[in-house]
Amino acid sequence: MFDIEISNVSIRTPRFEPRTSSKGVGKLSFSAVTKEELARLSGQKSCCELAELAALVRMDGTLQISANQQYALNVTTESAPVARKIFRLAKDVLKRPVDIVVRRKLRLRKNNSYLVKIYLRGLEDLQNLGLVDDEGQIYPGIAASLIKRRCDQKAYLRGAFLAGGSINNPEGEYHLEIVSNDAQHAKALCQLVNRFKLGAKVSMRKHWYVVYIKESEHIVEFIGFIGAHHALLEFENVRVLKDVRNQVNRLVNCETANLDKIVDAAVRQLENIQFIADTIGLQSLPPTLREMAELRLEYSDASLKELGEMLRPKVGKSGVNHRMRKIDELAERIRNQKVQP
Repeated sequence: MFDIEISNVSIRTPRFEPRTSSKGVGKLSFSAVTKEELARLSGQKSCCELAELAALVRMDGTLQISANQQYALNVTTESAPVARKIFRLAKDVLKRPVDIVVRRKLRLRKNNSYLVKIYLRGLEDLQNLGLVDDEGQIYPGIAASLIKRRCDQKAYLRGAFLAGGSINNPEGEYHLEIVSNDAQHAKALCQLVNRFKLGAKVSMRKHWYVVYIKESEHIVEFIGFIGAHHALLEFENVRVLKDVRNQVNRLVNCETANLDKIVDAAVRQLENIQFIADTIGLQSLPPTLREMAELRLEYSDASLKELGEMLRPKVGKSGVNHRMRKIDELAERIRNQKVQP
């Protein structure tokens, strides 16, 4: 969320670290690779650059107001490509002086943090970025002037993803999210995503508001229209291979289950036929059942269809199954009679 710092005393809340997949592309996560590609995009229209910069500042920015009423925007990121993009956009769009400060963290991951400082002329720049309204109050949600056109909407979502987004490696669970600490801005982001019919929803995680997409097709559309085309191809390749692998596994499991059923049925039939032979004898069976029982004993591994092909005249699978069921019922009756006192 966009916050305010007065007389060099910040009241900005700590920045949320988006989740990334432990499986990366090379040494980087899929999120990092996607963001690097998005950060390299250039040659956009001025309206799109303004929308993208506005989203980046709104998600990760702090307004600093010094004692002499000088305004500056401090935008913090841990991504060098994103920091370079903020620097370039601020120079091209606002035409204002910009500095970058690199800080080395001494704890935890000890990675670099980048502070992009944009020096502003006054409230006019803040209004152009959709951060404050005409009365100087922080603008709730997303300013309508920033997202009038379709291209501006895509650019704003690109900036929001660069600032607070993450996407799981497609080899795992499909999940894309953008995290904000402002409920109204998260709701506006969700509504903006759903202008493209992508089924986005908002949930709360601790004190953060998460705009997320779960469907793989919708994730593909999202990363496509925000401009990450190489990431899209990689995502699609993995998704296709994953779908094919899952389909093959389903077919193998189904075939295995069918084979298990066939084997279990054959074993049961052999046991029942042998039981009848040992008690009343196969010669006591009707001719059709006796022929069926003898074939099953001789060809214990054959399927019902194969047994039917051996009969003269030939019998279909359902006919063979009917005869086998009669044999099973007879064996069960004999067992019941032997059990009775």
